[in-house]
Amino acid sequence: MSGDDIGIGVVGLGGMGHLHARAVEELGASVVAGADLVPEQQQRFADEFNAATYETHEDLLENDDVDAVIVTTPNRFHEPITVAALEAGRHVLVEKPLAHTLESAERVARTAAESDAICMVGFHNRHAASMVMFEEQHARGRFGELTHVEANYVRRRGVPGPGSWFTDPDLAGGGALLDIGVHALDLALYALDFPEIVEVSGTARTTFGTREEYADPEGFGDNWDAESETYEVDDSVSAFIRCADGTTVSLEAAWATNREESMDFRIRGTEGGAQFEIGDTNLKLLETGTAGSDHYADIQLTGEESMTGYAQQDEQFLRAIRSDAPPETNTVAEALTVQRVIDAIYRSSESGRAETVEMPDLEAEVTPRAD
Repeated sequence: MSGDDIGIGVVGLGGMGHLHARAVEELGASVVAGADLVPEQQQRFADEFNAATYETHEDLLENDDVDAVIVTTPNRFHEPITVAALEAGRHVLVEKPLAHTLESAERVARTAAESDAICMVGFHNRHAASMVMFEEQHARGRFGELTHVEANYVRRRGVPGPGSWFTDPDLAGGGALLDIGVHALDLALYALDFPEIVEVSGTARTTFGTREEYADPEGFGDNWDAESETYEVDDSVSAFIRCADGTTVSLEAAWATNREESMDFRIRGTEGGAQFEIGDTNLKLLETGTAGSDHYADIQLTGEESMTGYAQQDEQFLRAIRSDAPPETNTVAEALTVQRVIDAIYRSSESGRAETVEMPDLEAEVTPRAD
């Protein structure tokens, strides 16, 4: 199957749906269909991509030109759409998180394991130039043994509009942690090569979303009205993760908090460290030496600006389809691990104690069947 032979259907025709559609078109695939409940969204998508549009994913899956489906809906609908597509033999790229709850994510994982179709999960920051350069330096042994990751995805003021699906626990499953913290958490576990996790502790806070007077200088949450809108999710989370091999992760995620915004990502190793902004193209190496004099060595690597995480991720998806082989990255197994840690963070916050993360036969659970 060549790129031109792959017909893509997009479910959820907002900004993310358009972003993916443009990316796969540039990579040689054909955007043939889209589905959304909102007629205006359908029309806009049809106009831009000359694609057939539908109200539901069930109708889209009746289109025989659709070989693969990209899911960019609110979290609650990831499971029914992904499951239906896989059961119909369509390949799936589902945006993060895998689902709105752990139980829902586990059902997706079981379906993916039973399907012959490809299923990937949209953690695009893994494919940004900064992370790709880190991987290469790590493979060369530059950092020695990794010991700790400091992962930050913090907005000073950036709560999505109250009353939107982002702040509705039934649709989103959570707040800042499931929306943006999931990116930082996935990237941290990915950098450490998904070690066995033994303990998770965390605190989730709802501090700002219910305030009638909420300072929002950049207008991120438009038309703020705390009394009339739904806001029952976390707007900041602090967590700590301990792994069986001794590595650890500290996580800070926030839609709003009284500190400077940060997407700073710091990785410590026994021989050196790395620092970058999540999704950025630059990577800073932090080393020391004794040649001539004891010294620090801070080295800046500048990556290709054209190397965006979304484009690289979607290329991996198309490559897996063309090769008819299980994906090498962004796997359901990894996404399920991330979901289990998120669930443990919320449980820890509710109980006030550290939680263990159950990982029963994870790979066997979600690895596609051999022919």
